[in-house]
Amino acid sequence: MSLDPSFTIEKMKDLLQAKDDTSRFVGLALLKSVLDNGQLAQDLETLRSLWEAMSPKFFDRLLRAPQSEKVNKAESKDMANLAVAVLHTFAILLPVDSRQEKRFIARAGPLVKALLQRYLILETLLTIVSQPEGAIELLNVQDTSPLIEIASQYPLVLDVIKYTWLNASSLLGETQAVLENVDKIVPNLLVVFKGTDGVTFINFLGDCLPKLEPGTLPSNPTWLKPLSLLLQNLISRKPTAAGRAAYTKLAAALVQIFPATFPELLFKDDTSTAMDSKPFSYLFVNLFLIDLRSSFPTLLSQLNSSDYPSTSQRLAAAFDILSSFIGFLVRSLDDEGPSSGYSLPPDLLLKLRKDIAETISLTIEYLRDRWDASVAGASGLHPEARTGTAATSEGTRLTLTWESMKDNVNADPLILAGIRALAIWIREDENESLRNESAGLMDMFLELYRTVSSSSLDFRYPVLLALEAILSTEESVDIFLGQNGWEILILDLQAIIQHNSDENAPTVTSESAEANRGLQIVRVLLAVVDLPATSFPREDWMKVVTTTSAIKISRSDPSSVLLEFWIAMLQLSAALLSKAAGGMMKRYFTSHAALSGLVNQLKAQTNKIADKAEAAEFHGLLEDVALDLENLR
Repeated sequence: MSLDPSFTIEKMKDLLQAKDDTSRFVGLALLKSVLDNGQLAQDLETLRSLWEAMSPKFFDRLLRAPQSEKVNKAESKDMANLAVAVLHTFAILLPVDSRQEKRFIARAGPLVKALLQRYLILETLLTIVSQPEGAIELLNVQDTSPLIEIASQYPLVLDVIKYTWLNASSLLGETQAVLENVDKIVPNLLVVFKGTDGVTFINFLGDCLPKLEPGTLPSNPTWLKPLSLLLQNLISRKPTAAGRAAYTKLAAALVQIFPATFPELLFKDDTSTAMDSKPFSYLFVNLFLIDLRSSFPTLLSQLNSSDYPSTSQRLAAAFDILSSFIGFLVRSLDDEGPSSGYSLPPDLLLKLRKDIAETISLTIEYLRDRWDASVAGASGLHPEARTGTAATSEGTRLTLTWESMKDNVNADPLILAGIRALAIWIREDENESLRNESAGLMDMFLELYRTVSSSSLDFRYPVLLALEAILSTEESVDIFLGQNGWEILILDLQAIIQHNSDENAPTVTSESAEANRGLQIVRVLLAVVDLPATSFPREDWMKVVTTTSAIKISRSDPSSVLLEFWIAMLQLSAALLSKAAGGMMKRYFTSHAALSGLVNQLKAQTNKIADKAEAAEFHGLLEDVALDLENLR
């Protein structure tokens, strides 16, 4: 149908602005034919004027027509279909500023109630909630049950919900509203997807929940338990590749978002009756171990493929689940008696330990190959030996690398998750063979630690955990020192002290994070100093003593973790001084008074701690440091 040339846009606007509904309907029908023909697609001014000529209330009445008993059913459906079709076309053609206005986003509520031409409605709703203002509008719709009830039939519903949460949570002051909506919608979706495999729903949550802003999720929601059962049921059905990817992604997200509660729900529940009489957790973890071991041989060849990012995400999630399970298992084994409510038969525990160790060994091998392919060129090369670059058809790259088109290893989530799992395992399992193998990654660990930036992932804490376990032999310490490990950690330690000495700079959160990392650095350096083979500290190591002596306690109420960090710095300084040769001792004799003064200041701070047991522990540590310093005089 083409528009009669004599029929002007102004006449169409007159019909749309008429007082009677018949004229408005005629104008809307004519407008639909114009929009369908694309005659106004490039004429934004005319398009906007026609949009503003339409009555929003008339639109809403058309959407409600099928619910009215006064209108013929067939006619009412045609009316609603016309309104939806026109609104959907405008959703595509209107500029962004028009889609942010109340005239457009306020159609969210009527569209939810109508849901006749469902796909067009859902697409239009998706356009509405893609703007933060539209997301808030849908968030405020009291009854979204017509939308929720069709979620299992129309996956687009889940996209509408996802962008509603994500965009609404980006606005200041809406955190609580999003939290309440999540807590209301997720249980309803669990009911809707009951009886299905739940893959679409699980994939939606695994994609959405990690992206939500902090504070938009409840701390211990009631829906975690049924969600863990849904995951277990899907896993027991031997799902497709899409199902495996979905449950891996969601399980990894939930153990990170709810580390105190979800691991116990996931690993402790036993559905062994349906799974070959073995505990669910044993079979569950083995699925990931098998996936990891079978994937390593071909991973390097996939680095430049379009599938690698999704493969990397899946295997990173598998490592995160493995890390969570190791922590859960260690806590369960540490609990005395049957109070933990979880145990593995000894034969399964031994087999699982063997399988995890084998997987970690293959992980070390892959990390070595991946690092060499992307950065180092050969195992153990000092950073100064790999600074040259060459221009190629694919850009400038390091001359000693191969395989990888670009050096993005420090932004690969698989590398971070693999190092984290490795660190947790070698720390908890006293496997000297694995620790020695891990020492072969020293150059990678230290380079990743040193090159943290806004464009890369933060490897520092998992690297420190790994180093603490690795630095138990003279050979490992020699490798660490040969790769400038002490210097790299000292630079970070000085930055942490500077960060926490500025009374106005750090927030409580950043103060705790920085101090925790500082504590871990001190543990690593103490492992080096306390090694029997370390007879005398090097001159440059003694910077720790002067750095500690210069610490200024500028806050009246430092956190417990910051106090513990300062005490650890005193312990490291005392350990260095106790091993220093006579001449070096004399050069640093003047530091004794400053260190003793810091001890006294910290004793005064411990008196302010409300937790008396913690205060007594800190006071005891400071007494030990004071005694060590006194003995050095």
